[in-house]
Amino acid sequence: MATLSRRKLIEGIGVGIPLAAILADPLLARAAASELENVSISTASGKKVNAAMARPDAKKAPAVLLVHEWWGLNDQIKSVAREFANLGYLALAIDLYDGNVTANPEQARAYMQATNGDEARETVAAWGKWLLSHPTATGKAGSVGWCFGGGWSLNAALASPLDCAVVYYGRVDKKASELAPLKGPVLGHFATRDQWINKKMVDGFSMEMKKADKPFFPNWYEADHAFANPTGARYDRKDAQLAWQRTTDFFAKYLH
Repeated sequence: MATLSRRKLIEGIGVGIPLAAILADPLLARAAASELENVSISTASGKKVNAAMARPDAKKAPAVLLVHEWWGLNDQIKSVAREFANLGYLALAIDLYDGNVTANPEQARAYMQATNGDEARETVAAWGKWLLSHPTATGKAGSVGWCFGGGWSLNAALASPLDCAVVYYGRVDKKASELAPLKGPVLGHFATRDQWINKKMVDGFSMEMKKADKPFFPNWYEADHAFANPTGARYDRKDAQLAWQRTTDFFAKYLH
């Protein structure tokens, strides 16, 4: 009976349950996440790192690298990877927390603060290189991340020659001299009521991107931090849908 229920859930996801509904429902998110394939590689320094991959129907496809929020690589992020696969991308949700996942904000903050920057940069670089050369990929790849992962989406595009990057309310406090490695444009989604990733930071980043002669497309929403997460109290459905449409349009333009 449990197997049948799970099968029905997966079949339902495949016939058009909206992504937001999947993300908001733990059972649906778990069912979607269960469809992903676990993969592992080693970084340049020899550390084993893990990720979850969703494959599209196409034999060859552009790739998207996903970086999780401060909660860790949970079912919601894996569900988004599955949605990208449904849209025709080879989707890889990487893990920067060595398997740690939480729903507790204090624990999430501790995990984020304990992240070793050098190790994380090696990790995103290794996965970027792996995706770009994957035998079922077209050789084009972009990154996307949320909150903690938003900043690391940008770092991933700096660490390997990704074709573009999407940042959902993530740290973008970079200088022009650091932005030289960017191969392609950056799309940003930011919230007017966000006290952390605020207008001062984003405007500063915009100026630095201009100095570096790199394309940057910031979008502002009358919302708060984490407005795109249906599991949180600050979720804004209309703005989340608009940001998602802009993200998929951006990837369609720069990865095809």
